Amino acid sequence: MTTVRPTKPPGPAAPFRLPDIPEKHPDDMTSVDNLHQHGAMANIIQYLGNPENTIVSAEHYIVPGPSYVAGESRYPDLLVAFDSDPTAYRDSNGYIVSQQGKPPDFILEVASRRSAAEDLGAKKDYYERLGVVEYWLFDVEAEFYGFTLAGYRLTQGGYEPIEVSEIGPSVLQGYSAMLNLNLRAGDGYLGWHDPATGDHIPTLQTQTTRAETAEARVRELEDQILRLREGR
Repeated sequence: MTTVRPTKPPGPAAPFRLPDIPEKHPDDMTSVDNLHQHGAMANIIQYLGNPENTIVSAEHYIVPGPSYVAGESRYPDLLVAFDSDPTAYRDSNGYIVSQQGKPPDFILEVASRRSAAEDLGAKKDYYERLGVVEYWLFDVEAEFYGFTLAGYRLTQGGYEPIEVSEIGPSVLQGYSAMLNLNLRAGDGYLGWHDPATGDHIPTLQTQTTRAETAEARVRELEDQILRLREGR
């Protein structure tokens, strides 16, 4: 008599994971120069807070669902999504709209020689179809886009331009309602300013300076108290 061994039930399916983005060409390193080198992402993460349900990231694919068309996927220079699942984002190695249950709230692209035409055309159309609420474009020298700063907000009729004004000599500013921040472009730099105060959001440098100033003030007060006690 032949004994039939029961077949081993299949294990759980491996979770879907997006591939890594391709290695960047040197001409496409403008996002590093203008965002990451200045610590903009870290500043925005700290300013927005709520890391348990807010994604602030970059250089990962964004797709509508697991059955995406590889040739149509994009990887933005900066992505912000509120009321989202950062753990799922990390596990999936990117932003899957169907998994997150909503599109991102904000995307920024930084111009480069190789990406400018796509940023203005195919990427803009792609983000609009996905339902990305705000789409921003920054070109430090207005060399590749033909302008320095532009923004679009999604309406029922598609993307509509966000007003960008010149607030000083060669300084442009536009308001992001999704981030509640003013994006300010000038002197070859993209800044992020609190609309209530006009101040740039806290950076590592400003926080370090404040801490050093406070520490120096404490030492000065301690010296004053010591002199008073010694009758000097």
